[in-house]
Amino acid sequence: MNMTQIVSALQDIFKEPLSDGEQRKIVFWVDKDEDFIEEIDQLTMDGVKVQTLSENNQFYTKHLLEEEDPTSSYLIYTNMELSLEDNWLADTVLYSKTFYADRISLILSELQIDPSLRAVIKKYEKFFNNKERFRKFQAFKIEAYSEETIELAIMSVLCNVRTPDFEAVLRTVLMNTLNDSENKHLAQMDKFFDINVFWTYVANYYGYERESKTLKTLFIHLAVTAFSHSVNEQYLTDVKDFIAVRNKANSLVFIDHWMHHKTDYEVFNAYAEMVEQEIQLPNILQSVPIDEFKQAETFSYIDRAVIIYIANSLLEKLEDYEEYTKLIKLRRAKHFYEKYTHIYDALYYTVKMQEFHKDYNQGIPSGQAVDIYEAYYKKYHVMDTYYRKFYVAYDEESSHELLKKLKNLVEHLYTNSYMGELSTNWSQAVKAEMTGQWSLPGVLSQQRFYSSIVAPHISKGERVFVIISDAMRYEVGLELAERLNAETMGTCDVQTMLSVIPSVTKLGMASLLPHKTIDFDASGRVLVNGKDSSGLENRKAIIETVVEESIAIHYQDIRDMNKAGRRETFKGKKLIYIYHDTIDAMGDKASTEIYTFNAVETALNQLYDLVKIIRDDLSGTNVYITADHGFLYQREPLEESDKIEQVQMDKLEVKRRYILSKEKRDLPGQMAINLSSVIKNELELTAYVPNGTIRNRMQGTGVNFVHGGASLQEIVVPLLSFKNRRAGQKGVQAISKVDIKLTSTTRRITNSIFNLNFFQTEKVEEKMNPRTVIIYMADAEGNILSNEETIIGDRTFDNPAERTFKLQFVMKSIPYDRNKTYYLMIKDTETGIITEKVPFKINLGIVSDFDF
Repeated sequence: MNMTQIVSALQDIFKEPLSDGEQRKIVFWVDKDEDFIEEIDQLTMDGVKVQTLSENNQFYTKHLLEEEDPTSSYLIYTNMELSLEDNWLADTVLYSKTFYADRISLILSELQIDPSLRAVIKKYEKFFNNKERFRKFQAFKIEAYSEETIELAIMSVLCNVRTPDFEAVLRTVLMNTLNDSENKHLAQMDKFFDINVFWTYVANYYGYERESKTLKTLFIHLAVTAFSHSVNEQYLTDVKDFIAVRNKANSLVFIDHWMHHKTDYEVFNAYAEMVEQEIQLPNILQSVPIDEFKQAETFSYIDRAVIIYIANSLLEKLEDYEEYTKLIKLRRAKHFYEKYTHIYDALYYTVKMQEFHKDYNQGIPSGQAVDIYEAYYKKYHVMDTYYRKFYVAYDEESSHELLKKLKNLVEHLYTNSYMGELSTNWSQAVKAEMTGQWSLPGVLSQQRFYSSIVAPHISKGERVFVIISDAMRYEVGLELAERLNAETMGTCDVQTMLSVIPSVTKLGMASLLPHKTIDFDASGRVLVNGKDSSGLENRKAIIETVVEESIAIHYQDIRDMNKAGRRETFKGKKLIYIYHDTIDAMGDKASTEIYTFNAVETALNQLYDLVKIIRDDLSGTNVYITADHGFLYQREPLEESDKIEQVQMDKLEVKRRYILSKEKRDLPGQMAINLSSVIKNELELTAYVPNGTIRNRMQGTGVNFVHGGASLQEIVVPLLSFKNRRAGQKGVQAISKVDIKLTSTTRRITNSIFNLNFFQTEKVEEKMNPRTVIIYMADAEGNILSNEETIIGDRTFDNPAERTFKLQFVMKSIPYDRNKTYYLMIKDTETGIITEKVPFKINLGIVSDFDF
């Protein structure tokens, strides 16, 4: 403001009407910097006397205003602070007006900052000269101003941070770029703040003290210091210059918060990769035992090192399988696990296959057919699951050299060891016991599905849904059942059926229909009660002859309907057959058979959703899910020795895994199965199926995905019985998650680094699902004060001791009020809900990085 503006503003004040009890106007003009000291002597205003107030004339001025001239209006000019202490005119100031003409005073007044901080505001006057910056600063509504709070607020405004917080300021600066000359936030601070003050804060908060300061070396300093928390510094001598001497905890918490940020983590990941290269982390970790760094998570190379360690151990036939599994599960809670999730999955299933192989290091035993059948569905089938899951993961990272090496190991374990032994023993048992009568004692034959399972419901007038998923083999059905039991209110029981032989779609689908007779005609068609059973319309007609109120429909048609359309379609229907064909449709073509296992994953999701549709939209309670047959699939190309030459004979039908013929003879490498126990068999056909997993040599379709033979993977058919339950029904168990609870009894923190124990209260089982939580310390306002730790509560152990977790926390190196309450927060990652909030007192005394 210039003198003309000041006089005009003062005249406006003096012209204001007198308020109640006011007899005159007295205005104190405070000019702290004496910007107008020379003009004051020439200042004249109509009806207003001008008096200068100094340290030496306070008493005189008071006497003048109250005794000598109590009626005139006065402008009192002064460079003094009009505080109430040591001020003879304190009472006069209270009923008078105070006027500021300089910008600094106006700022102090408007923000209600104590005048003792005038020098701080003066230093950053350029910052306050912008209305938008001033507005943002004012919006912080700082309760107690100090030099630090003012500087933090200024830096926060310049970095567009919502609250004055140096951690957020620094992250914002680093997020922009590590190139100092191109960093827009550094440029703003250089222009409107003091860049040296910024670096002073960096030093005080994070112990970064260097002659030459750059953002790049600062990030390396922060990352390496955080890393040093999890690795003994004796292994980090090559990077000791980047490890903070003081306030190490702040670096750890800073890095931890950044890597766990829902969006900013991507920039952190890129920077961390740069640091790995700069400090040559692989060389550093080469001589470090894995137990020394397995808890660390600052760099993605840590996960690569863990993966390499486990993979090399497996390839070297080191049998510490429990250790490898624990390592993989430990890494799940770490930041970079998601980046390597498919590799970890492939590694995990390789470990499980090795474990299985070790359990049966004497070989899979031979025995009676029914015993091998039972052992398969109770124990052996897991190898089929492990193999499938390995390839689901492998296909996501198929170019990875490490996985290519694991693939060779997996193929040896599955194809040569497991499948070789199992199929040989099973073939011997079939040849000895089942060629004349295709059945097993105590095992439901697929042909009896309708009469034994469905018909009793129909006779009672109950509604039944039958879902038939083409080529859903036993281990896939078991996975579906486990998911339905875990995630729905219903109950899903699993049993097996012995499929027909040959284990092909046309015969398997026919055997699941209501029927009196099943047979082949001379052209290879399958007839049910003398009628063609191929295709949806023919099957629908066969069902309707038994149950008039019935329907046969494709899964896709149900999926594409809305709720109203579904209800209308199935209104009044008592028997519903639903046909699903995701697995077989993919596997049965040479061009797509490589995607068989991915198709299984898709099928599992589709079938799960289909059951929910039946339950929710159609109020279905009796649901059966089964298959026409299973399948054999191996990824590697077959050897020539895996194929058998066809012999000259009269054949009705020839496929990769079977031959149908009227001739009865012994064929080398083949089992001859009399079909009279499977079909009516008017043609007196014999099914010839190759031993083990051998394929018939022939031109045409794919050879890796096959069915039709007598392997356990082909003929053990799952039968899932899903019974829908409603909440409140007697005996119905609600779906819930396990709880994660703090078990440590202490509620006082006296060291900046401390451990706490936690407990998964229930084991994971049916209806009791896993829970993942993040845990951290926070203040009453919710500000996070420590690192964040993750617990994946998915343990299935009965023993409570095996459901405990020990976590280490590191507090920020900041002052804590021992009288305030702080909180340990346990937050569900799926819902974001705080499941437990435990009050703590913090008394760190002198904040130190050294704990004893």
